[in-house]
Amino acid sequence: MALMSWEQRYRLLSTFRTSLVLWAGLALALALGCAPLVRWLDRETGYVIFGFSPDGARAVLGALASSMLTFIVFVLSATLIVVQLASGQLTPRVIAFVFALPWVRLTLALFTFTYTFTLSALARVEQAVPDLLVGVAVLLNLACIVAFFLFVQRLSAGLRPSTIMQSVAVRGRQVIEQVYPMAYDPGVPEQTETTIHPHMPTQEVEFTGRTGVILAFSLAHLTRLAREADVVIELVPQVGDSIGPGDLLFRVFGGVKLSPYALRRCVAVGAERTLEQDPRFVFRILVDIASRALSPAVNDPTTAVLALDQIDNLLLFLGRRRLDEGAGRDNEGKVRVIYGTPDWPDYVLLAVGEIRQYGAGSIQVDRRLRAMLERLILKLPEDRRSPLEGELSLLRKAVERGFRDEEDRKRAAVADYQGVGGSES
Repeated sequence: MALMSWEQRYRLLSTFRTSLVLWAGLALALALGCAPLVRWLDRETGYVIFGFSPDGARAVLGALASSMLTFIVFVLSATLIVVQLASGQLTPRVIAFVFALPWVRLTLALFTFTYTFTLSALARVEQAVPDLLVGVAVLLNLACIVAFFLFVQRLSAGLRPSTIMQSVAVRGRQVIEQVYPMAYDPGVPEQTETTIHPHMPTQEVEFTGRTGVILAFSLAHLTRLAREADVVIELVPQVGDSIGPGDLLFRVFGGVKLSPYALRRCVAVGAERTLEQDPRFVFRILVDIASRALSPAVNDPTTAVLALDQIDNLLLFLGRRRLDEGAGRDNEGKVRVIYGTPDWPDYVLLAVGEIRQYGAGSIQVDRRLRAMLERLILKLPEDRRSPLEGELSLLRKAVERGFRDEEDRKRAAVADYQGVGGSES
């Protein structure tokens, strides 16, 4: 029997990638492990870096330790404030994304490591000064000053709307490539497995945990369970759907009943959607940023156009991938798992519908949206064009309704990659 279920491993890996507490704890433990090693090197080599006296070493290390603790508190507080301001300007869904950035975790881990190492060095200053230990502690504190300025510069640049949206789009491209690894082939039509098993389910499994959102599931583990029992398993909710106690989680088709506990351990449920297996969440973040920018309280159509730049590239990339058929097959090609998955019209509606609605009456947004749709229609395979042409038709009608002046209607009907100011050709 495995020591950990798939769900437990998923949560552990997710914590490792995103938790500031875990990284701070690892940095603290590493500092406590490195300090004895440096003391041993000091005894063996006798290196002298600064040549402090005992009183001088205590004074310097004491000042550095107290300053570093204040430093950590200040950096955390400033980061929280800046992220809160950015989330208010863009969307609250960027908070978790920002704290998951590697350079944020590494910088705070460096500060924690330095603070712990400095305390360890201070505790070892007696009649004889371990000069190498003290010297390394001083150099680490000096490095932290440089790291602080780099952190502030990176944070100020990284939380600009254009940078945040570009980072989200880069991560979204990785998720799309992971979820849809195969290129689109016009000769192989996409099919959704909606009628895999004609019989009534022999078992239904309800969700019994806390209310949350489906974050991810293990198709490999579910397929293995279904193959071993010679059944077909249907995962009822899709990734990103909300689920509460009593909601239907699985249907099983076949003569053998499976352990609800084993099935449940193949699904991860959390408080907030993540990007792991949810490409739609990438578009959701970008659309939310654009929608907030287009609200009367903000009135920032340029930010909406920047969001459309990233949505345009993501839709083009997604449209060239073969979308998931919603079925897991065993080694013999037999369908063992059924799960819901979005199709191409779902993505187009998500990426375009709300921005078209909230951007009605904005020449800049209408022109950029038209340029995006016309580009996608031109570059994507023919099977992808129908939803795009439908959105383009709705955009034309919105322009007709949104502008009273004929000249404004003509200007809004022009495709422009910059929204306003680009070439009309």
